[in-house]
Amino acid sequence: MGTTILVSIGTLAVLLVASGFFSGSETALTAVSRGRMHQLEKDGSRRAAAINRLVENRERLIGALLLGNTFVNILASSLATDVLAVRFGQTAVIITTIAMTLLVLIFAEVLPKTLAIARTDRFALAVVLPVQFFVSLLAPVVGAVQAVVWWVLKLFGFRPDLSGDIVEPHEDIRGTVEVYHQEGDVGRAHRDMLTGVLDLRELQVSDAMIHRRSVVAVEADLPAERLFDAIISSGHGRVPVWRDTPDNIVGVIRVGDVVGEYVRRHGSFEGFDILSTMLDPWFVPDTTTLEEQLRAFRYHRSHFALVVDEYGTWQGIITREDILDEILGDIPDDKETGDRGSVRRQKDGSYVVDGTVPIRDLNRELDWNLPDHEATTVAGLVIHEARAIPEARQRFAFHGFQFEILRKQRNQITALRITPPEKQPPSP
Repeated sequence: MGTTILVSIGTLAVLLVASGFFSGSETALTAVSRGRMHQLEKDGSRRAAAINRLVENRERLIGALLLGNTFVNILASSLATDVLAVRFGQTAVIITTIAMTLLVLIFAEVLPKTLAIARTDRFALAVVLPVQFFVSLLAPVVGAVQAVVWWVLKLFGFRPDLSGDIVEPHEDIRGTVEVYHQEGDVGRAHRDMLTGVLDLRELQVSDAMIHRRSVVAVEADLPAERLFDAIISSGHGRVPVWRDTPDNIVGVIRVGDVVGEYVRRHGSFEGFDILSTMLDPWFVPDTTTLEEQLRAFRYHRSHFALVVDEYGTWQGIITREDILDEILGDIPDDKETGDRGSVRRQKDGSYVVDGTVPIRDLNRELDWNLPDHEATTVAGLVIHEARAIPEARQRFAFHGFQFEILRKQRNQITALRITPPEKQPPSP
């Protein structure tokens, strides 16, 4: 009699371990890092390859694990009831229910799942081979169960293709990066670069271009000497050329070509046709996404284009460096000083900002969250929110920030003061 009880207790312990194995395996294999497993598979890990194959058919995997877990738990409960019935009689059911609930909850659910969450990838790699064998063994049974499940769901109007919402992979990656940033595993600079890459398919050329007001363009009909001086004094590697009106761009001159020809002529302007070095202009729509424009730069073997709106009016220029700045943040070249004076912190905690500062740059530099969907620059955001062109000294408050217009030229806001919301002290 005593031997029988010991055997039953040992069997019960084995069943609880098996239940914990199924519970932990389900948690680990459904939460495993797919990116890391794919990388390990590329590095030659057979266990990682097995995990990837199992996760591809997640429904079959979960079905097999649930089937095994349910079978083991019911068998353990029945065995415990049978053992206790000899001693406690009718009350054995109540005692078994309470005891098995505690045992299953602690040792077969909470403990293995906690371990699987804390060491997800390691746990998954450790259990994948027996799980793979078990899933293959129960494949016919699981297939029959799935067929019954979908038949019942179809009775209520559900279809396999409507089983859930589909999350865009880019949004999934963006959310993962933000979660790791909040947990401290990904720094702000790395977060900005990763999200900057993802934003290339959403941002348009108009969001990153240099507006024509900030572009130096030269007139084609100037005398050679004045045209040369204007090109050299522009301080840029490429200069647009216009004729008749500034809207009529007829070409682009590379400063290096002009200087090379000037040196070859030993500084003589006699017969020097500067426009002969001019390249044909390349116009791109302002609605082109930055991802498409980056591919176009690679295809055309160029990194400079002129931007036009839907009416064909010249709006500005876009370069490869402007797109890279959206990923890496603004990188000053050797001609720029460290502080360009566009954002200046004041003693009272406010910031004096030029109206042309892009909202994305401001959010990156100061870790703010001003919306950049309706406007590109800070001045554009104020005009959009105010629904009018404000006057100097007017003040506004929206999105938790306070805005004061400092300077205005005609209809353009040139400088404003931004006061961010006060950060609440942490709770004790």
